[in-house]
Amino acid sequence: MNIPFLGGRRKKRAAALLTAGGDVPDPEGIADLLSECELLRSQASRAGVRLDDSVASLEALDQLLPRWRDDEETLPWLGNDAGLYLGTVIVRTVPGAVWEIWSTDGPVVRLASGREFDVVTVGHEWAAHGVPELSQLYAEIAEA
Repeated sequence: MNIPFLGGRRKKRAAALLTAGGDVPDPEGIADLLSECELLRSQASRAGVRLDDSVASLEALDQLLPRWRDDEETLPWLGNDAGLYLGTVIVRTVPGAVWEIWSTDGPVVRLASGREFDVVTVGHEWAAHGVPELSQLYAEIAEA
């Protein structure tokens, strides 16, 4: 299973999440894997923000001073984590929302309506520019 958006240490774990048939991923296992967001959780914790997979935690992230923007190495990883965290909050709080993994584009969140959101791209935009705010995008998605 090729999952390019995950680092090397998580690829083995992701491959293990396939069922015995090798075709159908374990949705809970995938959700747990995508919710790790270690770098984002570490940065937030250092700033006194607890990431508890709630909408309030998205609002708290939006208020952080973006010290990471000066670090070209950290920025893409943090953006990736921010997008995965946004997706985690959506999947855990919006009824019918699920992760959909595309082999070429990575993970997206699919709503019960069928609409899909590329949360990783949004996370990269947020990390680099501060917009869109994660909490604002969540509100728009939750209304859909």
